[in-house]
Amino acid sequence: MLPTLWSLVLAARGMPPFHLFAIFVTGSFVMRSAGVVLNDLADRSFDRHVTRTRVRPLASGELSVTHALLVVGFFLSLAGILVLLLDPLTILLSPIAILLAGLYPFAKRVIHVPQAILGIAFGWGTIMAWTASQGAIEAPAWCLFAATVCWAIGYDTIYSLQDREDDRRIGVKSSALLFGSSTWLAVGTVFCAMLLLLGLAGWLAHIGWIYYGALTAIGVWCLRQALQLRQTVPTPTAFHMFQQHVWVGAAVLIGMVAGFLL
Repeated sequence: MLPTLWSLVLAARGMPPFHLFAIFVTGSFVMRSAGVVLNDLADRSFDRHVTRTRVRPLASGELSVTHALLVVGFFLSLAGILVLLLDPLTILLSPIAILLAGLYPFAKRVIHVPQAILGIAFGWGTIMAWTASQGAIEAPAWCLFAATVCWAIGYDTIYSLQDREDDRRIGVKSSALLFGSSTWLAVGTVFCAMLLLLGLAGWLAHIGWIYYGALTAIGVWCLRQALQLRQTVPTPTAFHMFQQHVWVGAAVLIGMVAGFLL
């Protein structure tokens, strides 16, 4: 939701129209929900062998594939209704969001950084939000899209540290396994790229200095987190570090709003 709101705020140069805010907040919820079910459906055989995920309803057999498909259909129907409230270009872009949501669960079988596909799926919301606001895809939207991809690679690599040993045992690919002892450096690099892209997006949109102050503070915090990864990170700590990125996204959003309104 948060990258989508970045796009709405930047495109509107402040507060976006309420109807777009409501549509994209709701749309983020229903598409993320559909994506989670699709992910659990695709991974149910893997999840049975991972300590953290073996109690998931599909992995444990508590729910069936039919149940999962019905839930996915329900959420995609809601998303379709929401999209029909938007302009023709955004409607044309919407099937790509469904395709990306469906591709991500299988990425870990093919590429070593499936987190990039996750970021692309999440980032597509920034493109749709921009077109809904401006009727076209402009350079700041692509900067926000790329920033979202970098951010997802970073925070989801931290998340994947929880399952590193299980992933290695069952043959699932992940960035935590690929980067190994250099995970701290890789995470720091993508966070740096994220902040540079967010700064470029703001510069193209002629945002105020408060925004750059917020990015600087976020950069210091991200550096601290990257350095923390130089040591072995216990599973609860990795999950806590991952959860903290909600506040990173919120800080970017607050900085954007303040950059235009103050």
